[in-house]
Amino acid sequence: MAVVNTNYGRIEGYRVKGIDVFKGIPYAKPPVGNLRFKPPVELDSWDGVLKANEYKSCPYQGYSQLEEWFGKLEPESEDCLNLNIWTPSCDDQKRPVMVWIHGGAFITGGGINPGYEGLNLSKRGDVVVVTINYRLGVLGFLYLPDKTVNVGLLDQVSALRWIHKNIENFGGDPDNITIFGESAGGYSVITLPVVPQAKGLFHRVIAQSAPYIDPEISEKTTRGFMRILKIKNGDLEELSQIPPEKIIDAQNKFMEKDPTNILAFRPIIDGVVVPKHPLKAFREGECKDLDLIIGTNLDEAKLFTALEPSINNMIESGGENALVMYMSTLKINPEQSKEIIKIYRAAREGKASVEPIELFNAILTDVMFRIPSIRLAEAQSKYNPNTYSYIFTYKSPQFSGKLGSPHAIEIPFVFNTLDNPNWGNFVHNGETEQEISQKIMNSWISFAKAGNPNHKNLPTWPGYSIDNRATMIIGEECTVSNAPYDEERKAWTGLLDI
Repeated sequence: MAVVNTNYGRIEGYRVKGIDVFKGIPYAKPPVGNLRFKPPVELDSWDGVLKANEYKSCPYQGYSQLEEWFGKLEPESEDCLNLNIWTPSCDDQKRPVMVWIHGGAFITGGGINPGYEGLNLSKRGDVVVVTINYRLGVLGFLYLPDKTVNVGLLDQVSALRWIHKNIENFGGDPDNITIFGESAGGYSVITLPVVPQAKGLFHRVIAQSAPYIDPEISEKTTRGFMRILKIKNGDLEELSQIPPEKIIDAQNKFMEKDPTNILAFRPIIDGVVVPKHPLKAFREGECKDLDLIIGTNLDEAKLFTALEPSINNMIESGGENALVMYMSTLKINPEQSKEIIKIYRAAREGKASVEPIELFNAILTDVMFRIPSIRLAEAQSKYNPNTYSYIFTYKSPQFSGKLGSPHAIEIPFVFNTLDNPNWGNFVHNGETEQEISQKIMNSWISFAKAGNPNHKNLPTWPGYSIDNRATMIIGEECTVSNAPYDEERKAWTGLLDI
């Protein structure tokens, strides 16, 4: 059994399959009582040895329809600011460190999800893998200027600070830390470079399926949520007295009113914690020293439309008129919308379905994920040649393959947790899947070590630039494609900007 010294006390983990494991390590004081809605507070030291041999609580979970597929993450508690470490050895080898920030639309998820078990990734790459929890939903991302803002994001910073101070004792290199995350985690890892308090705490970024970052700053969500609890807007003191279960119930009711507003609770560009929009910061070269991998899955939106049958019904009954109506919510006028639909249909003709629902899925995938990711890659590649783009194409077998390559499908490949029963029929665990997993793990590991994802079992992966738009297609076959789906990309020129 490994016992490690930290700045706060001694920690005892356990060893399994040649990896030292430490679970449930606190990185900040529990944000309870008068610390609720406050930025995280540094730990007090402890006496004796803290046993870190099992996962501790995850944050309180908002409702998501994904519970019907993957179950609900438990146990949940406000006392959730903890992290987990997998390391080949607690020696002085200074291995690369990979810190995973989970997704879940900032309302669900946690570092304790067994799908993020870091053992196989750590063992394959001789790297230190860390997963973290951070506050979610109202408890982490309520926006009340001068009272509470972005505390969930500050939790992530606090975890990174703990890692930077202590990871050398776990065999890791504090000067070679890669942050990687998916969905809300992808949103987080491209926002953290802009956060002044996070400067110097990491050196590379892998953004998987990072969604569009809305620049709007508004208390509309806060007012709507507080009305459900019949609390005067801005009365944080009264809200602090309400049990967390009641807060989450009200949050769920608020989210039910507009299920399309998936990121109602999210990091806000408040001008202080997040001084400016990440894309603007990347465009201005403020993040030029960060190596970057950024990419998306081919059919991101199909996960969301599968979870929300009403969308399918709307498109089937309304056809292309429904697409035009949807795009009006993006402030795109009907003439522009019709032209975009025409471009997508022409680009897909003879290659993929042009049924309205398929056009909708393709457009939504691009609006939410691919176009924002391309623009970030464009911005960073101007300053740093270690900028890489990918599209993941493995098709989920669920629903007889109708999901295509949906949101989140790459996660079990990155961690090689394909055998975890929680994934159900979302992914298989055969020879093909294992080969894909080994390739993507090797790329992520190579990038974490030296800022370059190339390895011997992959075609040469060039850096991204606006000249070549080189993109690694990762799936049953791995190939490099220059400017894939480029007609669709061009359709958004001048639109969706910040």
